[in-house]
Amino acid sequence: MPECPELHLAGRYINEACGGVVFSGGVERSAVGRGPEVPFSSEAYRVSATSRGKELRLTLAPLGPAATQDLVFRFGMSGSFRLCPAARLPRHAHLRFLTRESPPRALCFVDARRFGSWRLGDAWQLGRGPCVLSEYQAFRENVLKNLDDKAFDKPICEALLNQKFFNGIGNYLRAEILYRLKIPPFEKARTVLEALKDQEQARRKKNPSLTLSKKLKLMRENPDLLELCHTVPMEVIAAEKNLFDPDHSDNYAAFKNWLQCYLVPGMSSLRDRNGRTIWFQGEPGPMAPKGQTSRKKRARLKADPEALTPKVTKRASKRCSRAAAKPPKLAEEEEEVADGPRKGRARGRRKATASPASSEPDAPVKAKRSRRTSARRGRGAAPAV
Repeated sequence: MPECPELHLAGRYINEACGGVVFSGGVERSAVGRGPEVPFSSEAYRVSATSRGKELRLTLAPLGPAATQDLVFRFGMSGSFRLCPAARLPRHAHLRFLTRESPPRALCFVDARRFGSWRLGDAWQLGRGPCVLSEYQAFRENVLKNLDDKAFDKPICEALLNQKFFNGIGNYLRAEILYRLKIPPFEKARTVLEALKDQEQARRKKNPSLTLSKKLKLMRENPDLLELCHTVPMEVIAAEKNLFDPDHSDNYAAFKNWLQCYLVPGMSSLRDRNGRTIWFQGEPGPMAPKGQTSRKKRARLKADPEALTPKVTKRASKRCSRAAAKPPKLAEEEEEVADGPRKGRARGRRKATASPASSEPDAPVKAKRSRRTSARRGRGAAPAV
């Protein structure tokens, strides 16, 4: 699911690809797009973008005296932007802005799974806090001054998805952040963050006149949770050419290699109370949901040199060979498969193990039926003397 680095990179892509391009005409919308018609048309206009947290604002600015039109996008599970020839539109292009050149190109909002949406106007969604990327200091202050909020009664893994305080953090970022600090995901959020607040106050007393450069150096050397909420997304942005370049054939493989915890083999996983899967290592913490047992990811993502080599049976090797023939799936799809319903498989296992294995060979089916039939026929008769 796109998180703040992906939204930031999408905005950068739009500004770089469309910086010198003039657009013309109205805005085309597909019949199934999850957003309103855009009441805008101009003979000549430019397009620019700004991101904040998990939202992206697109501005359509006419080259004449007409008023600008703003749209705010949320990307859902699979939203992205692409500039391509208008004659070869990608599938699932739900909103299209056509250039004035000949032949024309189209800037498309592409969303295969249709969870993304847009709305008219320039206002960011109400209730979202400062962005962890572009408004770091305000984000930090917003968290530390509101620790009495009931949102921090929850486990830290759930609090990190609360966009009122952690605008831009999503599922893969929270796993990576908690893993680096070795914080159990189901530790109480207030417990984690109050300790951080105490550390910050002690640091200020010890070094009241720290310059900005020294503060940044300390942040890099000993980052706390809120600092990682800023620096981990920055890592993704800094590695954009390797991770998200559409022309890079191994872009998803590079992203998987960057991950240290999320979807990584050997890591455990549990569902939080919102139904989202959290990946972690070690103990889950005191607020872990009851009745769940953590599962470890088995599919190989990247080799772990310290991991023990498992024994491979003939059946397992056949499964591996069949799995190797299948194409790789996106991270969200892999997660859904891992989290999918297991009732059928569990029932199959229960049936297979319901009766203990017998050392005697199984009787033929016909023989079993004859014994049952004879038992029914003899029911009620006196035993033979």
